[in-house]
Amino acid sequence: MTENLARKGPRPPLIAKKPERKKEPRLLAIIDQHGCTGCEACIVFCPVDCIEIVPGVESQFQQVVEVDIERCIGCALCSKHCPWDTIPMLSYEEGIRQAPELTIKSVCNQKERSDAGSPAS
Repeated sequence: MTENLARKGPRPPLIAKKPERKKEPRLLAIIDQHGCTGCEACIVFCPVDCIEIVPGVESQFQQVVEVDIERCIGCALCSKHCPWDTIPMLSYEEGIRQAPELTIKSVCNQKERSDAGSPAS
């Protein structure tokens, strides 16, 4: 599998306990947190439970959501059902590259916009 260069470090223990996907997907769902309202509509449709709630984002709604890109299978159900069109489906490599730019705050220990220029640990 392609190395996840959007990762800052190990996933938090509760998230790491969730099962990993079996193969690298062709597409990845990456949530543009700048437009996310935290409505959780996407969470309901995710068949692999890879969308996490991110509480307390500064200058934003009370919460947003984030896709754990190491568990996303690329099914596009979250993207299809997002009422705000803030979940683009990107090629795997493009998703890894763009994720930090679209992420304001991470609970999956993925790079955020403030880390976008930093190399992976």
